[in-house]
Amino acid sequence: MTSIEFKSHVQKEAQSLRQYAYQLTRNVEDTNDLVQDTMLKAFTYQNKFTDGTNLKGWLYTIMKNTFINNYRRMVKRNTFIDQTDNDFYLDSMAHSEKNRGEQKFMMRDIENAIDGLPMSLKKPFTMNHSGFKYHEIAEILRIPIGTVKTRIFVARRQLRETLNAYGQQYGLENTT
Repeated sequence: MTSIEFKSHVQKEAQSLRQYAYQLTRNVEDTNDLVQDTMLKAFTYQNKFTDGTNLKGWLYTIMKNTFINNYRRMVKRNTFIDQTDNDFYLDSMAHSEKNRGEQKFMMRDIENAIDGLPMSLKKPFTMNHSGFKYHEIAEILRIPIGTVKTRIFVARRQLRETLNAYGQQYGLENTT
């Protein structure tokens, strides 16, 4: 794809990029800045784009990553570091480490529950969880979109039943 074709394709996506940027920023000025940064990066890294891939998805990824990096930069810039002696924090719970062991067990149980799903349910569920749209999953797996939706629904229901103990522990209702 030539530079002119690339520029034309990118400019066609500008309106949808603007809408997505507004969803992220909720501010017109920040939206304009984010779209401008995204377009600049797209043109700068045009050589990284592979013909035949999803240009809109590529642009959305650039925008999302730019937004996240800008947000982190802003938070870091607004962080105040106190240089004084803080001996009075000795009994503070805010500065204690949390035991992450429970979270590791929980994640292992979730991963085991997903691995325990039949492949016909696991594949559409994990693809959907990874960000694929229903119609994309249907095309890739070559099954009807209704079947994709049903399999994802059934997978969620089975996972909810398998992981019901965590729902009860954290005060979530069992909606099965």
